[in-house]
Amino acid sequence: MNLPFTKMQGLGNDFIVLDGFSSPISLTTQQIRHLADRHFGIGCDQLLLVERPMRNDADFRYRIFNADGSEVEQCGNGARCFALFVRDKKLTDKREIRVETMKGIITPVIQDNGDVRVELDIPTFIPAKIPIAATEAALHYQLNIDGQEISFASVAIGNPHAVIQVENIDTAPVLTLGAKLEPHSFFPNRVNVGFMQIMNKDQLRLRVYERGVGETLACGSGACAAVVVGIAQKLLHNSVRVELTGGQLEVSWGGEGQPVYLTGSAATVFEGTIKLWAPL
Repeated sequence: MNLPFTKMQGLGNDFIVLDGFSSPISLTTQQIRHLADRHFGIGCDQLLLVERPMRNDADFRYRIFNADGSEVEQCGNGARCFALFVRDKKLTDKREIRVETMKGIITPVIQDNGDVRVELDIPTFIPAKIPIAATEAALHYQLNIDGQEISFASVAIGNPHAVIQVENIDTAPVLTLGAKLEPHSFFPNRVNVGFMQIMNKDQLRLRVYERGVGETLACGSGACAAVVVGIAQKLLHNSVRVELTGGQLEVSWGGEGQPVYLTGSAATVFEGTIKLWAPL
């Protein structure tokens, strides 16, 4: 099967985007892993599948698959790429697009300068909704990892996040500690692990070890999680610039019960067709 694809990126967080809206696409876990492989496939952090909505109040359905083939609930950088993709492919002429995800509706808005602002889910600190293996909500949890007590916050913004405040993200143990926390039994659905360095109340630096991928150049929902945690802990103002390895994002949150807003760039890298062998 010859499969047309578009390669896109949001601050270096890269995606394979497939048009399953015009014609249905069904992929196995092995096929997704093959496409995501940077040596034997196209290469990506996540694969994004555009589909027809199952709800009457949505324009599109948006499905997200990690490089390991697992399907996940949310991706902020992917949402921005998604919005530009459906406009560029003339699947819609709207600037404000209602998109159905595994966790509900999100609303990307394409701005005049080409950036995309995304209204994401209302953040939750409720353990059962994240989910985490805790009985009561808190802004600080602790786990013993290899004899060291690790303090972190946990929040869900459509998908689960752990946020660790560090003095310097350049020397933070992102790869080693991220790899140990991501599959930890405290997180039943695994977790995205953010390492946050607060510069001032309006700015932070961030690195993220993403669930099913590893460290990426940027993570939109991870940026939102870090800002939400920082605001809840009274360390940040309500609008914050987040500096990631791949570039900058703007995140704003009005507080409890309010959705979180993410603004940043997205771009098409190249397009092509790959021969998809089945089974893989």
